[in-house]
Amino acid sequence: MGLKDRIAVVTGGASGIGRAISHRLARDGAHVAIWDRDISGARKVAAEIAESGRRVVAVETDVSSFTDVEKAADRVRRELGKISILVNDAGYGEIVPLAQMSEEQWDKMIAVHLKGTFNCTRVVVADMIDAHWGRIVSLSSVAGLKGAPGFVHYSAAKAGITGFTKALAFELGSTGITVNAIAPGLIDTPILKASSVRDDTIAAIVRQTPVARIGIPEDIAACCGYIVSEEASFLTGQVLSPNGGSHT
Repeated sequence: MGLKDRIAVVTGGASGIGRAISHRLARDGAHVAIWDRDISGARKVAAEIAESGRRVVAVETDVSSFTDVEKAADRVRRELGKISILVNDAGYGEIVPLAQMSEEQWDKMIAVHLKGTFNCTRVVVADMIDAHWGRIVSLSSVAGLKGAPGFVHYSAAKAGITGFTKALAFELGSTGITVNAIAPGLIDTPILKASSVRDDTIAAIVRQTPVARIGIPEDIAACCGYIVSEEASFLTGQVLSPNGGSHT
């Protein structure tokens, strides 16, 4: 219960990595707010967490809208308290070659991942500054570290999150707030299952991965659990990449 009574916001918490992180933070003692456009899924995860005795709230939120995020944060403060942990996980995947990419596809990818990270962080950071304690964790990707064909917009957005993380870590270093990113490799999530990534492509990635498997959401949740802990106060401005050794 190292996070006892901390208030955590997890964006994209209705499924996949966000769901696993929400459960992990609750298990470690935090009260959790789940922000997601999929309010039905968010409420389902909230009900699961409530069974553990943690306080939890599900809020329908579009992270690309600053106004939406402001309203969500106000509700969390009213129902749970001031926010001390933020996990920016909301996002989606899409494979499209640059030559076929529309302006709308580019803008949406940047808006959800990069602007969404800005919106949520900007809205909650004052709570952390006032408390002289905070943890900000944003989900990047191996695609943001090395790129991938068909992922130009996704890779650019995720690389932007890395730059955002490193700059903000310098800015907030003296305030008791740490700022880090997690850049997962291929993870078995609903987004992957719904994508056009072929089974033979996944098999090829597994063959090139030293641990000989793709990741599961709980792998990323475990990493996040450490980053937001009291023990990680000396860790900031870093990009941790749980990827089974597929990228170093």
